[in-house]
Amino acid sequence: MDNKQIIDKLNILLADYQIYYQNLRGFHWNIQGKHFFQLHDKFEELYTDSALKIDEVAERILTIEGAPLHSFDDYISASTISPVKNVHDGEKSVKTVVDNLRELLSLEREIKEMAIKAGDDGTEDLMSDFIDEQEKTLWMMKAWLK
Repeated sequence: MDNKQIIDKLNILLADYQIYYQNLRGFHWNIQGKHFFQLHDKFEELYTDSALKIDEVAERILTIEGAPLHSFDDYISASTISPVKNVHDGEKSVKTVVDNLRELLSLEREIKEMAIKAGDDGTEDLMSDFIDEQEKTLWMMKAWLK
């Protein structure tokens, strides 16, 4: 396995994070209803974390001698996560977060396995850290939906 395959997958992850980030911003801005304060703050926490992860993924791509995607056209084309619009409902927004996190986790696990096979400890460690955090967030979001 060469760096190009890992770089390609990391660029898909970068695109997914950009769409996930924008979805979260939309939820933060547009949330309405009895859970407004709780979810407004949670979505801000999540998009702030996503912005950090976006930077880490882009820097990892550069570290392994790749070029990170950096246009919205590229993000839309490469992402496996769909953008959502005009979601005001707490339950629908949290369900979307759950779906987006599942997609991110699936790709991160795939990248981690690729990195293990390639002996790319840095990418493996980064994915492990992301997976640990997101599994907990996924559990919390699913608990909120019950």
